[in-house]
Amino acid sequence: MVLVDTSVLIPYLKGGDYSSNFQYVLDNDMPFGINSLIYLEVLQGVKTEEDFAVVKKYLDTQKIYGLKDEKESYASAARIYYACRKRGMTIGSTMDCLIAQTAIENDLFLLHNDRDFDKISKVAGLKIFRL
Repeated sequence: MVLVDTSVLIPYLKGGDYSSNFQYVLDNDMPFGINSLIYLEVLQGVKTEEDFAVVKKYLDTQKIYGLKDEKESYASAARIYYACRKRGMTIGSTMDCLIAQTAIENDLFLLHNDRDFDKISKVAGLKIFRL
């Protein structure tokens, strides 16, 4: 199963250039989903009320993966951030740590187009989806 990050979904929903890995997921009917933060990030990027309604309708059809224990999951996400910083790697978004933690806790592969996740995968048990 695959967690599809905002960095892949936004270009896909805009009809532009998006990941050939995501096309593979779609073409092969692989199970995929998002989490609530990805849901939020994608909706924040829309430009019009009409687009908001269309995108929300699409996102509402997707499986939503959650964190197992909010308090401990947030602590684990903070540890990811700390572990990266300790190794000299800056993570640009706290939300990326929470998205990674969601993938880790749900034993999902993460499909992304964001270098921060490659950094995170070096210090945590994050599995990256690659063909």
